[in-house]
Amino acid sequence: MSKKKAKLQKTLVEKILDRAKITYEQKEFNLDHPEVERADQAIIYKTLVLHGEKTGPLVGVIPLNDHLDERKLAEASGNKRVRMIPLKELAETSGYVHGANTPIGIYDQDHFPIYLDQSIVNLPAMMVSSGKLGRSVKLAPQDLVDFVHGTVVDLVVKNETGGNDDV
Repeated sequence: MSKKKAKLQKTLVEKILDRAKITYEQKEFNLDHPEVERADQAIIYKTLVLHGEKTGPLVGVIPLNDHLDERKLAEASGNKRVRMIPLKELAETSGYVHGANTPIGIYDQDHFPIYLDQSIVNLPAMMVSSGKLGRSVKLAPQDLVDFVHGTVVDLVVKNETGGNDDV
């Protein structure tokens, strides 16, 4: 007898992807024990919401274990500088709580400019939040770039050891 995987109720982000006819895979993580399969660790990206003094809100999408280089994002976005949105203003600005920000939902709702780190270029797939804590979607990077009209640039801090910083 085969075990049937319980079908997850779709998040708003997954419904947005369905409407756009973008192929994705649902992923769910236990928030108490968020261990991730080793194969998935390198393709998980976090969504950071910032404010530029010229552009207003904007979004940076970088690998989970890397740190955003705000100077690089400022330069790419035409700002002198950018700053992280304070946590108390995050949900009001992006529509999502900390840990659930998603470039898909933010773009669909507000059309904020989206900048994605160049590390996505050679990936067959990447994962971003699906707008709910503990939920992600796995999709082709180019599908995400096309949907959010994203700009692909170098966004991460390079450290001297050449490896990623642990979060």
